[in-house]
Amino acid sequence: MSQVPVFNKTRIAPTPSGYLHLGNLLSFTITAGLARRHKASILLRIDDLDQPRVRKEYVEDIFDTLEFMGIPWDEGPRNYEEYTNSWSQVHRVPLYEQGLQYLRSVKQVFACNCSRSVNYPGACLEKNLSLGVDSFNWRLRTDQSITVSITACPGTASSYSLPDSMQHFIIRKKDGNVAYQLSSVIDDSYFGVDLVVRGQDLWESTLAQVYLASLLPGNNFTETGFYHHSLLTGPDKQKLSKTAGATSIRYLRGQGENAAGIYTMLGKMLNCEGAPCNWEQLFNVLSPSVY
Repeated sequence: MSQVPVFNKTRIAPTPSGYLHLGNLLSFTITAGLARRHKASILLRIDDLDQPRVRKEYVEDIFDTLEFMGIPWDEGPRNYEEYTNSWSQVHRVPLYEQGLQYLRSVKQVFACNCSRSVNYPGACLEKNLSLGVDSFNWRLRTDQSITVSITACPGTASSYSLPDSMQHFIIRKKDGNVAYQLSSVIDDSYFGVDLVVRGQDLWESTLAQVYLASLLPGNNFTETGFYHHSLLTGPDKQKLSKTAGATSIRYLRGQGENAAGIYTMLGKMLNCEGAPCNWEQLFNVLSPSVY
């Protein structure tokens, strides 16, 4: 690589719906490593719009785990009080509503009373259901001809078709809350994030979000660079996740593991050479496979 591009800001964006696990730690490690390599600052953004799933102990676990594992961040809350007072997504709901109402004004959305499905067939596209009914989803109008240009970190741009799973994707849910795709795009643009590090399982979300950003005036998310990393899997080859009961870092700490031991354990799961003891060492071992 002849020249390392410079980004301004990346982010760590955990969801407080469970205790953080090794899969989260892998993503945080790669994010921190790429941020330092590209001279970018790191924002901590806690994605908490799904309020019924948020618990105080999960939010506090985010701060506790990041500090225990030595993961740095330069902007964002440092504790539960700062998070609730200034940084929760609930404080940015007016921004999300502005985005929703703009898309409504330019007739880019339609109401839908169908049950949620992965590949939505567009059944409500021409029904002209009222957008004023609270119990309806709002979906974005899309079509099969849409192509999206994605800039893969460190700088190569390629065009992709919007996949079937993201045709007419939901931007406001039946409960009236804005959906993840829209809140994430608006947040990243609002905070000036121009480098997004995420798992390969969010590739289709990336395509949807970049397309969505192209419809919003003044949204610079279309200029963002992306790095999609491989997922950490368990013995069953399935992605580690909170909902699947992945072993939490909190549990490992309770069993007497220190930060160095947890990084070494993660390195073994990734078939790394040596025994990395911190995020810098782990990233340096992973670095050739990153780029």
